[in-house]
Amino acid sequence: MAGNRTFTMIKPDAVRNGHIGAILAKINEGGFRIAAMKYTKLSAEKAGEFYAVHKERPFYGELVEFMSSGPIVAAILEKDNAVADFRKLIGATNPAEAAPGTIRALYATSIGENAVHGADSDENAAIEGNFHFAGTEMF
Repeated sequence: MAGNRTFTMIKPDAVRNGHIGAILAKINEGGFRIAAMKYTKLSAEKAGEFYAVHKERPFYGELVEFMSSGPIVAAILEKDNAVADFRKLIGATNPAEAAPGTIRALYATSIGENAVHGADSDENAAIEGNFHFAGTEMF
């Protein structure tokens, strides 16, 4: 059964380019309720910890450097079928392949700077949400 929460981050590129409001508007238009949200900056250590699953991949160092390069907006979103619906809303990792009107088609500049992160499973959504938020920060 699909869960009703997912995790997202508006990445440093989208923050730097002034797209926080537009991305949050797309999230609201998509029927998601924000259950938790914070504007923060990941240290290289925390970014490395968050993306530890990719540690052996060739892009890991670049990913950690990018994700710690500036502020992010972390959020837990709620909606029936949240993970699948949010991944559809954000579009393909490569913005050139993202469907028109998706967040990445509108605001991403490359595969590496693709505007937003979206959890890929209910299990990872819970892990990632708990990485960024204490229970008292989720509503």
